[in-house]
Amino acid sequence: MMQLREEIDGIDQKLVELFKQRMAVSRQVAAYKQEHDLPILDAGRERALLAKVGSLAGEELADYAEAVYRSIMAASRSYQKQCGGSGSPVYESIRTALRTTPELFPQRAVVACQGIEGAYSQIACDSIFKSPTILYFDTFEHVFKAVESGMCQYGILPVENSTAGSVNAIYDLMTRHNFSIVRSARLKVSHNLLAKAGTDLADIKEIFSHEQAIKQCSAFLGELKGVKVTVVPNTAVAARMVSQSERRDVAALSSRFCGETYGLELLRTNVQNRDNNYTRFICISQKPEIYPGADRTSLMMTLPHKPGALYHVLSKFYALG
Repeated sequence: MMQLREEIDGIDQKLVELFKQRMAVSRQVAAYKQEHDLPILDAGRERALLAKVGSLAGEELADYAEAVYRSIMAASRSYQKQCGGSGSPVYESIRTALRTTPELFPQRAVVACQGIEGAYSQIACDSIFKSPTILYFDTFEHVFKAVESGMCQYGILPVENSTAGSVNAIYDLMTRHNFSIVRSARLKVSHNLLAKAGTDLADIKEIFSHEQAIKQCSAFLGELKGVKVTVVPNTAVAARMVSQSERRDVAALSSRFCGETYGLELLRTNVQNRDNNYTRFICISQKPEIYPGADRTSLMMTLPHKPGALYHVLSKFYALG
């Protein structure tokens, strides 16, 4: 065994020397790419090299050789970036953001929110900005468009809830719009059943609310018999609908703040399934902004449906820190 290990050590020494030579050439490639404004990644070249390596290694070792060379090429790309070669558009935008973002996050800004006065997005916005000018939009997509077009500097969007999970509509829209996340806020959400003054729970025939609030209060709603549950665009919209309705048999699942805003009484308080019910909101901008102390990175990606796809992505984070 000792002799075999010594033999492996000798081979490793040769491999390290060859690796150093390869990285030295890679450094020259980086200089050429920088001079000619070429991207670091050449996907066609890498595919051809992997095919060649697999062929040279033979059928038994092809997969192992390709795995080794994927790591080598990833290290080479990282080294080229470190040596000053041009990176991807995302990489360059991050570098620009690090240079140009102000020291302090703005306290005043024009911010897009979905819904109307009293929406949870507004409450989240007020927790992020000291004195925002809020523009309300009917849909989440209009919030994205308002930021993309420059109409609003920022937009506030809910992305996940501790009870109901991800807000799928937001994730679908994320794939269709260009934006950056600059800040996030975790908001405790307490839902209440709101109705006109003098209304009893036994009188209620229909309840309005947003689909997420309905999911978060499913246990309470399940106890009500013969009550219709109607989905509306926003919990604040639900409260306003009840306030403006001539009917006295309708109620809304909404916030205490909406009860005060639209003159409604609390029939029941804290009717969500879990007391520790939190929603995470993100603040988006048109371009990346990286403020001092930023310590969270959010990525959205699509991977091929094949074994090892996620591993290949996560291994880059492990290797490069």
